[in-house]
Amino acid sequence: MVLDLRVCFLGESFVAGVGDQKGLGWAGRLATRAIAAGQPLTFYNLGIRRETSSELRTRWEAECKRRLPEGADCRVVISTGVNDSVHERGLPRVDPVESVANMDAILRRVQGNHWHPLVVAPPPNVDPAHNHRLEVLDEKFAQLCEGLGVPYLRAHQPLLENKIWMQDVAAGDGYHPGAAGYDEFAALLVPHWLLWLADPGSGLPTLR
Repeated sequence: MVLDLRVCFLGESFVAGVGDQKGLGWAGRLATRAIAAGQPLTFYNLGIRRETSSELRTRWEAECKRRLPEGADCRVVISTGVNDSVHERGLPRVDPVESVANMDAILRRVQGNHWHPLVVAPPPNVDPAHNHRLEVLDEKFAQLCEGLGVPYLRAHQPLLENKIWMQDVAAGDGYHPGAAGYDEFAALLVPHWLLWLADPGSGLPTLR
């Protein structure tokens, strides 16, 4: 009997793969690597460009319930925060306290539905001030996930130090990389992703 493993990817443009000439983003690359490793799955990319965590909070559960039926092994991967921390008229689109509250509410509902969550940190861009705000949010998300027992992959700092990612982002719109950058993002996540697929309750090594 083939296991009915289903994964919903939730988040913003990086989840959707904006800028990727291959049309996969890091989410599609993770799914491809899982299948190549002998782990068949059904994956759904539910990323929306420019969406904040507040907007995600209002729509995610109804969309996931259509795709994650009872009896399946249901997983939810979440990555948000970049749009929250964009400044408009001198203020972030979403206050950091609200961003954390949104993530908390989403994760509690994921767990309440008996689905397995995994959170990926928001990636960096070419704006140092924005990256500083993202680093603060990254730390807050990490603390929240630790308290809830949810695996959290701290990809922000490794990508900030990754020359290929940063060069690819700079060559684009300053936020989104091309295929080479998404390759780097996915490669960073793959070992942890495969462990989590094999056993979501085993606990993951911290990615810093």
